[in-house]
Amino acid sequence: MWMAFAIGSAVFASLTSILAKIGIDGVNSNLATAIRTVVVVFMSWGMVFITNAQGGIGDISKKSWLFLILSGLATGASWLCYYRALQIGEASKVVPIDKMSTVLTLALAFIFLHETFTVKSLIGCALITIGTLVMVL
Repeated sequence: MWMAFAIGSAVFASLTSILAKIGIDGVNSNLATAIRTVVVVFMSWGMVFITNAQGGIGDISKKSWLFLILSGLATGASWLCYYRALQIGEASKVVPIDKMSTVLTLALAFIFLHETFTVKSLIGCALITIGTLVMVL
């Protein structure tokens, strides 16, 4: 089931890039990010109430709160950078660089989460990096 959600994430992320590039024409990138964020907030809380998950908010540990807040700050910074890059650059060049987050995530997961980094992972990271360089240079 995780694969279906991962594929959905990729499809919606690709739509996000195209729709954002069209939508930010003539709009300040920070304002565009704020508008997008408001939509995401309403959509996210809507899903919380639709799935009746709001009762679990009191069960969240302090550690989880801290890391969820830090994750939110990282997301916000990422979106601000992404929208500015999209506004002044070509989507076909911005998006591959943004997707280098895959390589960075694998490296950080190895360092901080002690996840396995295999030869296959190394080859995949190298191919993603080479592919990104081919697309943007």
